[in-house]
Amino acid sequence: MGKKIEEKEKLNFALGRENYRLLAIGFAIIVIGFLLMLGGKADSPDEFSEEIFSFRRITLAPIVVLAGFVFEIWAIMKKPKEN
Repeated sequence: MGKKIEEKEKLNFALGRENYRLLAIGFAIIVIGFLLMLGGKADSPDEFSEEIFSFRRITLAPIVVLAGFVFEIWAIMKKPKEN
């Protein structure tokens, strides 16, 4: 009787186990993108730092974040494998 209840509870999840793993990976990609945006602070508030316009912060990081969001959409839309 206990196994039947567990099987019914398993079936109530909207997505499969693989989808949740892929969602976690996508979330990690998004976090990495935001971490790439960090930095570029000037030593003094009176000075302007050109480091904020580096390739990593202006180009690479937004592309990584966007790729993470696309990966998230794909992870949600992917059909779980049938057992």
